[in-house]
Amino acid sequence: MTGPSQEYSSGSLKPFFYPHAIALVGATREETGIGHRILESLQNGGFTGSVIPVNPHATEIAGLRTFPSLRDIPSPVDLAIIAVPAGLALSIIDDCAAKQIPAAIVITAGFAETGDIGTSLEEQLRERVHRYGIRLIGPNCFGLMNLDPAIRLNATYTPIIPPAGRVALASESGGLGLAVVTAAQRLNLGVSSFVSVGNHVDVTVNDLLEYWEQDPNTDVILLYLETIVDPQRFRRIAERVARNKPVVVLKAGLTDAGQSAAGSHTAALATNDKAVDALFAQCGVIRAKTLEEFLALATGLSSQPRPQGKRIGILTNSGGPGVLCADSCAAEGLSVPELSERTRSALASFLPSMAALRNPVDVIGFATEEQHAQAVETMLTSDELDALIIVHVSVRPGDNPPVAAGIIKGIRAARQVGHKQPVHLCWMAEGDLDRSFIVDGETIPTYRHPEIPARILNLALAYDAWRQQPCGQVPTYSDIDLVAAKEIYTKALTDRGAGWLTTQETHALLAAMKIPLIPGGIATTAEDAVKLAQKIGFPVAVKLASHQIVHKTEMGGVQLNLADDHAVRDAFNRIRARLEQAGQLEAMEGVLVQPMLSGGVEVMVGMTRDPLFGPVIAFGLGGIHVEILGDLQFRVAPLTDRDASDMVKAIKGYRLLTGYRGQQAVDLKAIEDALLRISHLAEAIPEISELDLNPIFALPEGHGCRIVDARIRIEPSRHTV
Repeated sequence: MTGPSQEYSSGSLKPFFYPHAIALVGATREETGIGHRILESLQNGGFTGSVIPVNPHATEIAGLRTFPSLRDIPSPVDLAIIAVPAGLALSIIDDCAAKQIPAAIVITAGFAETGDIGTSLEEQLRERVHRYGIRLIGPNCFGLMNLDPAIRLNATYTPIIPPAGRVALASESGGLGLAVVTAAQRLNLGVSSFVSVGNHVDVTVNDLLEYWEQDPNTDVILLYLETIVDPQRFRRIAERVARNKPVVVLKAGLTDAGQSAAGSHTAALATNDKAVDALFAQCGVIRAKTLEEFLALATGLSSQPRPQGKRIGILTNSGGPGVLCADSCAAEGLSVPELSERTRSALASFLPSMAALRNPVDVIGFATEEQHAQAVETMLTSDELDALIIVHVSVRPGDNPPVAAGIIKGIRAARQVGHKQPVHLCWMAEGDLDRSFIVDGETIPTYRHPEIPARILNLALAYDAWRQQPCGQVPTYSDIDLVAAKEIYTKALTDRGAGWLTTQETHALLAAMKIPLIPGGIATTAEDAVKLAQKIGFPVAVKLASHQIVHKTEMGGVQLNLADDHAVRDAFNRIRARLEQAGQLEAMEGVLVQPMLSGGVEVMVGMTRDPLFGPVIAFGLGGIHVEILGDLQFRVAPLTDRDASDMVKAIKGYRLLTGYRGQQAVDLKAIEDALLRISHLAEAIPEISELDLNPIFALPEGHGCRIVDARIRIEPSRHTV
C-alpha cells in the first residue's frame, strides 16, 4: 500500500492536467447541481478532449451520450471527476479500478471535515485508492484548471477563467483558490494551472511541486496552505524547486495555543508558526503575510525582471504617498538615492517649476501625459536606479487615462533602448482601480497602497540572494559517542520516566556529544562545595542542581562571584534553606560549582520537538533576558552548515558577536559547531523533547565557547516525522 507522503513520479499526475477523455460522474441537467456546473465549465472553456457524462438516470446530457456507470463506457478514460454524495464515492473508486482509470478528482464534501463518520469514510477512500494505485485529488475540493491552449481544461464549477500565463496555484481552500482565480483575471495575472487539493487524501502540495518543477509552462508557483503535509519531504522538494522557480506561500493558522505550559525558553518561544518561518527560510520559500501580498508577489515575480540592486526611484504626483513609499523602502532596507545633477537637470527641463526632483520625484498633481512619459523614461534610463515605483493619486477622474497612457509610453521608450529594471505601480485612483497596465505584452504590477511595492522588491532581492548561495551540507561526526548518550537517557527513562535529566546526566550526555561544557562538579554538602571551589579556583559560581526545578534563578538557586571558602559555604546553605522554606528540599540534588567566566558574549542554543516539524533548533542572545528580548532565530533539523551560519548572522544582536565598539569578535565557528551538534543530537535521539543551553559564553575568536547551564527533557519517542 502506498501512502500520500511517498514520492511518486511527477509523471503520474499528467492524467489530471492532460486527459484525453474525462468521465464526469454525477453529471446532471439540474442547473444548480455541481455536476452540471462542471460540465458547463468543461464545455464553455473549450476542453480539447472528450467529456463523457455518467448518470444512471439519463442517456443524454448537454448533447453528450451519457452512460449509467463508468464500467459501461466502451472507450478508455484518463480522468474521472466524481461529484456524487460522499457515501457513493467508494463504489465509484471501485469502478475506476475496474475501468483502469489512472486518476480521479473527488469534488464531493462530507469527509473528515465533517466529523468522525466522515473521517472513517475518508480513511476508507485513502486505503482504496492506494490499494488500486489510483491518483486522487480531493475529496472536498474545487477542481482543477490547466490553461495550456493545447488542452483548455476547466474542471471546476466556476465559469471564471483567468488569462493563460506562467503562474501555477495550489490551494487547500476552495474559496481562497476561487478568490485568487478571480483576482488573477482583474490583475491580468497569467495562470498556467490551478489545483484545489481539498483534504489531500492522496495528491498533496508536495506532489504538485514536483509536477510544476518539470512543467515547461510554469515559472512561478503559488501555494495557499493550512497545514504542511510531511514537512521534511516538503523541504527537500521546495529547496530543489526554488533553485529555479520562485515558490510563494500564504500560510494560514498563525497561532499555537499551549505554548504557555512549556518548560524551557526554547519551547516557550518556538511556536508552530516560527517553525513554519524556519522551514521556509531553509528551503528558499517566499512567505506572503497577507492575501494582498500573495497576489502582489505573484504579479511582481511573474511579470517583471528582478532588481539587480537596492537603489529605488520613486515617481509620484503627490508628496504624501511618495513619502509613505520612501518610508516603506527604508523599512525594507532599500535605498532611495538622491538623483544626480545630470538627471535632475533633465527632469527640470520639462517638468513644472514646482516639481521636486531629488527622489522621490514629485511631478505635482497636474502633470501632463507627455510629462509623465518623459519622467518615467528619464528615470529608467538614468543608470542610477535598480527599480522604479510609480505612485499616482487621482486628482480629477479625467486625468487618469492620459496619465496612464504617459506611464505606458515612458516604460515602452525605456524598454526599447534596453533598460529592463522592474517597474511597480501604485494606482490610487478611486473609480479607476481596476485599470491594467500592459506594455507590449508586459504586465506592470499595480497595487492600491504605496507600501506594497517596496515589500515585493525586497522579497525578490532576498530570494535571489538565497539562490546565489551554495547549498549547505549536513555534517557528520566521528568524535561523538551516541552509544554512551543513549545509555544515559535510556536509564533515566527506565528509572524515572519522562522528565528533566539530572545535572549529572545532562553533563554526561553533552560530553558524549563533544559539546563544550564549562568545567565544574556537583557537590552534595557545603564542605564538598568548598573543596570543589578550591580545586577550580576562585571566584566561582554555585548553582542549584535539580531536575525538578527548571527556573533556578527565581528560587534563589544561583549565587555568583563567590571569592572564598566562607562565601561558597554560605551560598550552599542559603540555597538549601530557600528550598527547605519552600517545601522542596527533596528536589535538591546538590549544587553545581563552576568557575566564573569573564569576556565573551552570552548566547543560547535550544531545541524543542514540534509534533509536526520534528526538532526545531533555536539560537540567539542568551542570559536571563532571553524571553524578554526574544532575539532568536529558528531552523528545522537537520541543520546544514549554511543553516547554522544563517542563524547566527540573522539575529538582531549579531553585531555584538563581530566586535562591537572595540570588543573582540567571538568564535563564530564554535557557535555554529555547537548548533550543528545539537541538531545531530536531536535527530539521533528522538526521546529528547526539549533542550536549553543557556547561557553559552561565546569566547574570543579561536577560544571556542563554553556552556554554563544546560537542561534536557526526555520522554518516550513519539516518532513525529
